[in-house]
Amino acid sequence: MKKIAIVTGSTSGIGKATAKILAQNGYNLIVTGRRKERLDELKEALGIKYKCDVLVLNFDIRDRECTETAIDGLPQQWKKISVLVNNAGLASGLAPIHEGSVEDWEQMIDTNIKGLLYITRKVTPLMIEAGGGHIVNLSSIAAKEVYENGNVYCATKHAVDALTKGMRLDLLKHNIKVTSISPGMVDTEFSTVRFKGDADRAGKVYEGLVPLHDVDVADAIWYVLSRPAHVNINDMLVMPVAQANATVTLRKS
Repeated sequence: MKKIAIVTGSTSGIGKATAKILAQNGYNLIVTGRRKERLDELKEALGIKYKCDVLVLNFDIRDRECTETAIDGLPQQWKKISVLVNNAGLASGLAPIHEGSVEDWEQMIDTNIKGLLYITRKVTPLMIEAGGGHIVNLSSIAAKEVYENGNVYCATKHAVDALTKGMRLDLLKHNIKVTSISPGMVDTEFSTVRFKGDADRAGKVYEGLVPLHDVDVADAIWYVLSRPAHVNINDMLVMPVAQANATVTLRKS
């Protein structure tokens, strides 16, 4: 019987790449996100290529009621979840604290912290009932350091880091592993979203260097999930070679 994994934010980037690598390695998938057309396309593609079952849950993780309803409404055969990948997250805006948009702040807090909590609160009891599981929280280099104008985004990822540590303590006795994956620069929709669709500005973030790609982070997630039962990778920081820390990069002119 195939194991079941739920991946939030599966419509693009790291979430989509993670869903693919899990399907490739024998999992059935619950994929979540706001863009139903993309989720349906992913379901069809994974089913054809990997012969796996895929359940689409179309909701906004910022909406507590919708999140709870989606998990509460899972068919019985989908409730034995082995893996939760808390991938849904974003950065919105890049401004000094005294000029920041409150709407941007709320979007990041509601998605990166509250959304993660909403779905974790619903999935962990299912894991406990099943006798164990593994939670992987997608964090960031921004959880380890702060950078200029990154104030609230960095704060949300520091919160993810703290929550990961707290979850690990609370869930230890329930045989639930908890891991944090913290990538550096990854060329996904991240910067396009941060800059409100400004593709030119987003593209400049990666000029002159080779960033990570979504599949690199998905590979790291699979490595963590594929360790023996007695091994847990608590925390993994994954950086492109051209990036030394949150602010120092080597770019070719």
